[in-house]
Amino acid sequence: MVLCPVIGKLLHKRVVLASASPRRQEILSNAGLRFEVVPSRFKEKLDKASFATPYEYAMETAKQKALEVATRMHQKDLRTPDVVIGADTIVTVGGLILEKPVDKQDAYRMLSRLSGKEHSVFTGVAIVHCSSNDRQLHTRVSEFYEETTVKFSELSEELLWEYIHSGEPMDKAGGYGIQALGGMLVESVHGDFLNVVGFPLNHFCKQLVELYYPPRPEDLRQPVQHDCIPAVDTFEDLSDVEGGGLEPAQRETGSRDEKAEVGAAGQATAEAECHRTRATLPPFPTRLLELLDGFKLSKALLTACKLKVFDWLKREAPQKAPDIASKVDASACGTEKLLDVCAAMGLLEKTQQGYSNTETANLYLASDSEYSLHGFMLQNDDVIWNLFTYLEFAIREGRNQHHRVLGKKVEDLFQDAYYRSPETQLRFMQAVPAGKADCAPGGHRPSICPASPPPATWEVGSPPPPPLQSSPSFR
Repeated sequence: MVLCPVIGKLLHKRVVLASASPRRQEILSNAGLRFEVVPSRFKEKLDKASFATPYEYAMETAKQKALEVATRMHQKDLRTPDVVIGADTIVTVGGLILEKPVDKQDAYRMLSRLSGKEHSVFTGVAIVHCSSNDRQLHTRVSEFYEETTVKFSELSEELLWEYIHSGEPMDKAGGYGIQALGGMLVESVHGDFLNVVGFPLNHFCKQLVELYYPPRPEDLRQPVQHDCIPAVDTFEDLSDVEGGGLEPAQRETGSRDEKAEVGAAGQATAEAECHRTRATLPPFPTRLLELLDGFKLSKALLTACKLKVFDWLKREAPQKAPDIASKVDASACGTEKLLDVCAAMGLLEKTQQGYSNTETANLYLASDSEYSLHGFMLQNDDVIWNLFTYLEFAIREGRNQHHRVLGKKVEDLFQDAYYRSPETQLRFMQAVPAGKADCAPGGHRPSICPASPPPATWEVGSPPPPPLQSSPSFR
């Protein structure tokens, strides 16, 4: 069971991990999940004695962590996250719940209890689906737990204190980290190793499958065929109807045997059908979803160019989102989201100090670069993007859609737009690397360069160039 079949379901959602644990972040990142980290402020002071089992305590703590983050994020920026993941890991031995030690003496007491014994590691996980209606937060919680059994070797005093002085036990449930130095204390593990590290990835993936790929009703109602015996759910005491048959005791005995046979056969058939259904499911169309959402990334790039984000970051970097927002006259939260998208596309680098241009952004997206495509980006944003908005009309009518975009006939478009608007002319010229035989470093001409670039002496007011064939050119 892997995350790949369901990652497409979460790919375009705002997923938040309500935990500061670097172990959980690493596990989920390695699985390919994209998420934000918002540590929970929930005070873990639930009364352990009020829970019948240790895992109920872990699950409730995980749920409260996730709900606190979901509520705080909703109230803070009124942009509700789609999914919030909460988790809580505890160690239990002899009915006693061990969480993170408060100091070295507490760590010593915990590890002494575990020495030479078998203990259980429970992780409770809560997956909170959020939605907002009339500014009210609505949540739907799915929760589960995983148990792994771990056995420690007999630990000497010297080894215990050497491990405690390493500092590793202080932020670990039960006072040890199995993925690091604490692994030398462990004799055996039965169950999910990653659960001991801090997050049961396998069970999490199965839970996602249940949430996003629930069995179809028709798959759950598969009839069971038997020669002469009705199915269990329709089995009747026929003697009540026909007025005869076996004695009550005999009827009861026969009924139990038959029900057991039918039940076993039904279970086998159901399991086989479930396996068949899962085995024949088509692969998840991740590539199709990427194509579907491609226009969003394109528009984010064009918007960043229009706001001259890359210009500001070329002049001074790194810069925080509020600094850029004030320079481009935009909201801080909106600017931060745009910068994060550009960073995800590999156009910006994001660090704790702020955002910086990548080499690609400095070379091609800053307006003052020798090889800048900034003007071409603006041309695409102002004209080409809108032309493709009317692609369906272009296909149906077999002609350009300039009249819908600009209210101009195609033959009047350049006469009007590029003769009468020097600013538009200049921008159009800047969209074409004029007078350069090679449009890119190394002598490679980008595909957007026209085959015959206009002369370097071309000035505002001179005859316009032929239109770029970057839009549907139906005649």
